[in-house]
Amino acid sequence: MMRVMKKGLRKFRKDESGFMVVEFALAIPLIFTMFMTSVELGIYTTRQMFLDRGMEMTIRLVRLNTARQYTHNELKDMICEFSGFLPDCNTRLRLEMNEVNMRAFTGFQGTADCVDTSEPITPLRTFSRGSDHSVMLMRGCYMFDPVFRLTGLGEGFTKNGAGHAKMVSVAAFVQEPR
Repeated sequence: MMRVMKKGLRKFRKDESGFMVVEFALAIPLIFTMFMTSVELGIYTTRQMFLDRGMEMTIRLVRLNTARQYTHNELKDMICEFSGFLPDCNTRLRLEMNEVNMRAFTGFQGTADCVDTSEPITPLRTFSRGSDHSVMLMRGCYMFDPVFRLTGLGEGFTKNGAGHAKMVSVAAFVQEPR
């Protein structure tokens, strides 16, 4: 019995057919993970760029039209209109706007206030329009679905209860006189 087993193991050890299967089985998951991560990173970067562009274009309009008092929903609609590439933007974007005292700068308190569709609707944390010549900070938080949720970068994102990851954009501007 032992001789037969030794002979079989010796034959198995000398046989080189199928040796590429082992390399293939070890290398392909790593290659695909890197590929999926690079695709996810490219889409994330594109979304971030469009969110930043929407914020900047909206802030430009707010600075130029100082006589108008914009609401949260109007600003959100303008950002979504200018950004263009953010799916379901009106329901997944939340804004915060604070007046900043430059002598005692504190910025925003805590993490970004984001929309969590898995929980009941929460009121806006902070949204003040500011006064003439005041420095304003605006922070937008957009919740998005990762393309590959369980692989690479998509798995690494911190997600809320609905499985959405967040993307934050911050901009500052001076409120011009009315």
